[in-house]
Amino acid sequence: MPTQSYHPHQMTPDELARATAAAMYENDACSRALGLEILEVRPGYARLRMAVRDDFLNGHQICHGGLIFTLADSTFAFACNTYNINTVAAGCSIEYLRPVQGGDVLTAEAVEQILSGRTGIYDIRVTNRAGETVAMFRGKSAHIKGKLIPMGD
Repeated sequence: MPTQSYHPHQMTPDELARATAAAMYENDACSRALGLEILEVRPGYARLRMAVRDDFLNGHQICHGGLIFTLADSTFAFACNTYNINTVAAGCSIEYLRPVQGGDVLTAEAVEQILSGRTGIYDIRVTNRAGETVAMFRGKSAHIKGKLIPMGD
């Protein structure tokens, strides 16, 4: 399949954000394997969902914190790459606020707090099906060289 070329003057910021998310998701074997679903993407923002499968449970029979972290981290990645500039995590932290049971569905919402030069700060709230906050994640992003999708002139 030939590589699609996009023309920036023909895309709105929302269209560009959705195109970058589609390109990232296609190359993100981990997010796909875990069943992460992109619900919404726009500049500096992303919302993803993940069903808590039985194989996500730890020895306490609650969702493994590493999988909650992965959902939040992936949501962070989709939000900070919405400008079509390759962006990676420079650092992140998470606070676990309540246990998550098997069979629940988690939603993570990433919101850009600031983007200054090559660095951004994003806050990600992870909620359960009842709308309760189960974790808060903060990520610091750094732009690196390259683009997610080719842009024609």
